[in-house]
Amino acid sequence: MKIAIDQSTSSMSVRLPDPPQVPQLPLAPRWRFSTVALLCGLLGLVAASFLSLSLMWSAFFTQEALRTTGEFLHGFAPPDISVPFLRKIALGTAETLSMSALGTVLAAFAGVALGLVASGRFGTIARAGTRTLLNVLRSIPELVWASILLIAAGLGPFAGTMALAAHTSGVLGRLFADAYENTSPLPESTLRTNGVRALPAFLYTTLPQTLPQMMSYTLYRWENNIRAAAILGVVGAGGLGQMLKYHLSLFQMHQAASVIVAMLVMVAAVDGISFILRRAMTR
Repeated sequence: MKIAIDQSTSSMSVRLPDPPQVPQLPLAPRWRFSTVALLCGLLGLVAASFLSLSLMWSAFFTQEALRTTGEFLHGFAPPDISVPFLRKIALGTAETLSMSALGTVLAAFAGVALGLVASGRFGTIARAGTRTLLNVLRSIPELVWASILLIAAGLGPFAGTMALAAHTSGVLGRLFADAYENTSPLPESTLRTNGVRALPAFLYTTLPQTLPQMMSYTLYRWENNIRAAAILGVVGAGGLGQMLKYHLSLFQMHQAASVIVAMLVMVAAVDGISFILRRAMTR
């Protein structure tokens, strides 16, 4: 607010502030034909999926189905919380965590090496071949990898660990390669121009720029591997999944309920820890 004084009349006038100017918003971009065609194609695929599948919604919500489901879920209560069985669950939980952690660490090291080649640092041919390998590794699910490796390594957590490492190597290798390519090449090229060799220039410039993003990717994949490791036991790869399959096959529902609760608690705890670590890394 501005105050003006008129000396001739010795009067004081008050000048109100100018009203704030409302910024003009930019015009919304027009819809392109390719965007509309893509949306129509996706809607068509969803409609074709519903038409091609014989979904029996009426049978799913019948009273008989609800009664059978309620009886099945009632068989899980109460969970077995005896001390000997809780010790078995603790060992299974530790085995599942070890499988996921070791598989993720192995995949992270492999992803760093394969990502360098896949980012085009060693030529176009090496880049295309490595990206094809990464596509193959991540296209095969963990359960399929575990089924293949169980034939070679036998039952146990070793096959599950290698299955997680194989699939996650393909995922992290692709993400790391994209992170290398999206990093500004100016700092590394400056060191190379001044006579620094390729490896020290990469370690001092490109790697520190991409390391927080790479760590965030690795922690997120560790969360996924926790869930995958709990499922791999269904095919005999050890951990809580193998315990769950064993007790369900014998219709020991109380013990199976305890294993399911342990899985939920483990996944929730790991998700919380990983979220805190990812926020610390990205900051």
